[in-house]
Amino acid sequence: MNNQIYVAKLGKSVGLKGEIKIFIDSDFPEQFKKGATFTTNKGNLLTIEEYNESRGIILFNEINNIDDAKKLTNQQLFTSQEDTKDNCKLEKDQYFWFDLINCSIFENDELLGTISDIHRYPLGDYFEIDTNKALVEKNLPKTFLLPYEKSYIISVDIENKKIQTKDAKPILENS
Repeated sequence: MNNQIYVAKLGKSVGLKGEIKIFIDSDFPEQFKKGATFTTNKGNLLTIEEYNESRGIILFNEINNIDDAKKLTNQQLFTSQEDTKDNCKLEKDQYFWFDLINCSIFENDELLGTISDIHRYPLGDYFEIDTNKALVEKNLPKTFLLPYEKSYIISVDIENKKIQTKDAKPILENS
């Protein structure tokens, strides 16, 4: 599932026809439309027949009864990066997390490190950055967290995998 992105978790069955409760963990609920296909963590390929956003209920073409729906309880849904880019439209200065992973973090032309993960906490999103080895050799932490906020980000170049920051080095030094 290297190219796969987790987007939702399936809950319990809620209807005789195979409807299932869905818990979306994506910033793009519009991708859950009729005809969209997803893969479960158990390898099942599922195509949406119907999605009721207000009730949080989904029905798949491949599931026709309550017994089949029960087999999907607690399974996770994944989509591909390509489908995500096709089905989810970004605003200006918005980026997919998978495009930000492995971007190099620079401050004043100094390489601070590389984004290894992004975490969502109640107060905001944070880049987890693996510190540049040269800085680790100077006794700085191996990893640090940088808030994913406009106040720290000067520019983002997804094509070249470079992000220019300000005030990130003091965060690294004080981590």
